[in-house]
Amino acid sequence: MQTTRILPVTEPLQQPLAGHMAKLLPPGMPAPQLFLSVARNAGLFGFLVDSGLIGPTGLLDRRVLPKDLRETVILRTCVATCNDYEFNLHVQTISARMGLSPAQIADLRAVEPSDKLWPASLLAAILLVDAVVRRAVDDDIYARARSHFSEEILIEITQLAGLYVGVAMLVALIRPQLDNYQL
Repeated sequence: MQTTRILPVTEPLQQPLAGHMAKLLPPGMPAPQLFLSVARNAGLFGFLVDSGLIGPTGLLDRRVLPKDLRETVILRTCVATCNDYEFNLHVQTISARMGLSPAQIADLRAVEPSDKLWPASLLAAILLVDAVVRRAVDDDIYARARSHFSEEILIEITQLAGLYVGVAMLVALIRPQLDNYQL
């Protein structure tokens, strides 16, 4: 196991950080290690929370995407960026509540997801995420995704994936320890 580079702030948290964290987590849930490390930059962390960029279900949840689509995009982005930390965090805390089955969650780690586990729209979203993370969206991938989603939703999916690429970059920098939630 690698050593964490930017240590998490210690709990109990002081205000205003405690108030910001309370906006993100259910009562009694310990803060994720990544949140606590990012909170070393208290001004940025406060901005992310106050602006709504980060909320209880993650980044950029404007309630535009269906829950299962949103979670599929996030988890597949984690896989595409080798971000086991964030994948683990979501699976332990919200993936099931967002509508993904254990089989679907496991399948998101496959190079080629099973078309038997996914509706055509979510399968198209998975392929789109793989392509946008590689920055190589060919016409076939675009057409397949466009047959299921409006241009507005395609932009939302791409921005969401991009933000989680940024999370993967933070994880690579910080190297947080995996959270262990028994929910």
